[in-house]
Amino acid sequence: MKLPALYTRHAKWWPLLSPPADYRDDAAAYTRIIRNSCHHRPKTLLELGCGGGNNAWFMRRHFQMTLSDLSADMLDISRALNPDCEHVQGDMRTLRLDREFDAVFVHDAIVYMRIRRDLQRAVQTAFVHCRPGGAAVFAPDYTRESFHSATSHGGEDTPACSMRYLQWDWDPEPADSTYRMDFVYLFREADNRVHVEKEHHIAGLFSIQEWYDIIAGAGFEPDSVTIESEDLEPGAYRLFIARKAG
Repeated sequence: MKLPALYTRHAKWWPLLSPPADYRDDAAAYTRIIRNSCHHRPKTLLELGCGGGNNAWFMRRHFQMTLSDLSADMLDISRALNPDCEHVQGDMRTLRLDREFDAVFVHDAIVYMRIRRDLQRAVQTAFVHCRPGGAAVFAPDYTRESFHSATSHGGEDTPACSMRYLQWDWDPEPADSTYRMDFVYLFREADNRVHVEKEHHIAGLFSIQEWYDIIAGAGFEPDSVTIESEDLEPGAYRLFIARKAG
């Protein structure tokens, strides 16, 4: 999988595009759901697709965390933020650490599973790393049922540099299993030069029933829960829970 520039040559800008402090409320909700989904109080947590480690910045207070991501550049950002966490580079479709964790968490990096087979492989990775009695929690941005075209924007300043972005989520072909995220980035360098770049990301889009079928097919017991998000209609942000018997 070719990684977007946002996660490679532009990775140094990630803390300005997506500041860790913005994750406080969602990370608290994820922590609560993970705890409530396991048969026993979870102590160890594997995060697949950790990105810059923003969720872990809060969740590491509750779990002993191992953080994995495909991008070495994003792992460098996460290591600086979460130096006490183990970091492992790997693809969530193929990663095998030969050990189990009390729980597995996959945040919005799961949207890069564009086809059903890739999503199946990522869920299977969660299954083989999840201890019996534990659970995996997946947090896609949308399901097929909740998807709608949307725009968002943001960015932050530091004394040395600044960045701004515009994101547009839309679906040029509703009949397939993907949607498109178009980005425009504005970067202000330390010498006050401003340059603009754009790129698009392709993300996977699956129905609630497809999620349930794939989770069950991996050997988990499927469930889901909705939480509130200011970006979506009430009840539209659905997290999928995968419990492992034992």
